[in-house]
Amino acid sequence: MSNEIIATAGDSEIIALLPHREPFLFVDEIITADTDKIIARHVFTEGEFFFSGHFPQYPVVPGVILIETMAQSGGAGLRKTGLLGGDALFFLASVDKVKFRRQVRPGEEVRSEIENLRVSSRMIKQAGKAYVGDELAAEAEWLCLVQAKGA
Repeated sequence: MSNEIIATAGDSEIIALLPHREPFLFVDEIITADTDKIIARHVFTEGEFFFSGHFPQYPVVPGVILIETMAQSGGAGLRKTGLLGGDALFFLASVDKVKFRRQVRPGEEVRSEIENLRVSSRMIKQAGKAYVGDELAAEAEWLCLVQAKGA
């Protein structure tokens, strides 16, 4: 696995890799992606839509958004490797083994490290960890069901 950045949110490639759009796009760049592991990053800016209502006096990234960030990172990485077809949509079906270890605040960069546990044309099973620097912020396993657009 190389450490070169292979796609960024400012790049139309991230838009091609994910069906998500602002304000619900939580991948800024894919750092590495192969059949076993994906590493991506996202900076949660002060302008994120949820900060105005999620503890306005002490804004933190909601846990469900951290899970979504990891799942989007995993899906984008699978698309980048070609393991997930370009017309496929993927929907969270279950989330397990979730643990939140550290708050994520405005302006912090989250690095998602995703492990592909099982990938088929019908489902994706992944495990992920979200880090701020070297500190573990969240971890989870999830299952996504895969569906062709328009199906």
